[in-house]
Amino acid sequence: MAARAAPARSAPRPSRRAQLRLCTTARPATAAPSTSQPAGPGLGALAVLLASVLWGTTGTAATFAPQVGPLAIGAAAMGLGGLLQALLAGRRIARARTELRAQWRIVLVGGAGVALYPLAFYTSMHLAGVAVGTVVSIGSAPLASALIERFADGRRLSRRWLAGAALGLAGTVLLCAAEAAQAGTGAGAGSVRGTVVGVALGLVAGLTYAVYAWAAHRLITRSVTSRAAMGAVFGLGGLMLVPVLLATGAPLVDSWTNAGVGIYMALVPMFTGYVLFGYGLSRIPVSTATTLSLLEPAVAAVFAVLVVGEHLPVLGWTGIALVIACLGVLTVPSRRFRGAEAAKGERREAQEHDSDAPESRDGLALDA
Repeated sequence: MAARAAPARSAPRPSRRAQLRLCTTARPATAAPSTSQPAGPGLGALAVLLASVLWGTTGTAATFAPQVGPLAIGAAAMGLGGLLQALLAGRRIARARTELRAQWRIVLVGGAGVALYPLAFYTSMHLAGVAVGTVVSIGSAPLASALIERFADGRRLSRRWLAGAALGLAGTVLLCAAEAAQAGTGAGAGSVRGTVVGVALGLVAGLTYAVYAWAAHRLITRSVTSRAAMGAVFGLGGLMLVPVLLATGAPLVDSWTNAGVGIYMALVPMFTGYVLFGYGLSRIPVSTATTLSLLEPAVAAVFAVLVVGEHLPVLGWTGIALVIACLGVLTVPSRRFRGAEAAKGERREAQEHDSDAPESRDGLALDA
């Protein structure tokens, strides 16, 4: 009788560390996570930065038409630019009419923001100067955007945001102090009272800017295309500005220079700039977009000094430096954020290959 064969011994089960090492080394070198976060600012951020450069020319351009008041300049720039956006986006607006009708309150709020923003913004520059008016208006917008997102969307305010907000506010205060000191000595753009009123209107402009940016972003994230959302919001705002333009816009047709300034403002900074801005809003959060637009005050300050001949003392340049520092603090990803995003990507990739594999990071095995 044949001897019974000894049962074959099964190979020892590899440890979890070995399993994970085998799993991570067996992946193709070209494999990529199915859902990835952009490593850099991306095309959306680039579009916002380009828009900010165009917007930075508005204050300087307005100085070439001194006979035209700030209300007329604002109504012509944003009013005509908004109506042009609505005209060119007419078909998209028509296709999205159901979604827009369902969210008419957001459209109305955004349109009101579009109508109020240029009136406050250009009057702020008229009273406080191009550099200070622009810095206060645009520098306060990211703070307003973050607060709107906090209360409207429930997004939490991080310590980094608080640090950036402190830098931005400190820079704004220094700029205002520098301009007020010049106004008191007769070297500034106007009286101390005018500067204070201009700064207050700049804060109103920053708030309204944040409001219509949030409204457009909310529409875009709710199945409305970028062109349709921007066309609807800016078209409504443009309609609201028509009475202001009719009441104050007579000087625009008094000379070819005045008319050229109005046409430039409507077509280049407002129409082209906000097409780029809408493209950016479809790809990045509104708080990030308004923070990136802090490039505008730097561009405006350079043009104000080089072209208009405004003088900004060291205190004012220090304020601009703090605003730019605020931009850096709020936009440069933290090490913890980059690590969290890398871990998420690795987790998704590991789940595709082995749903039971433990988490890994950067292809390195982790202890059990």
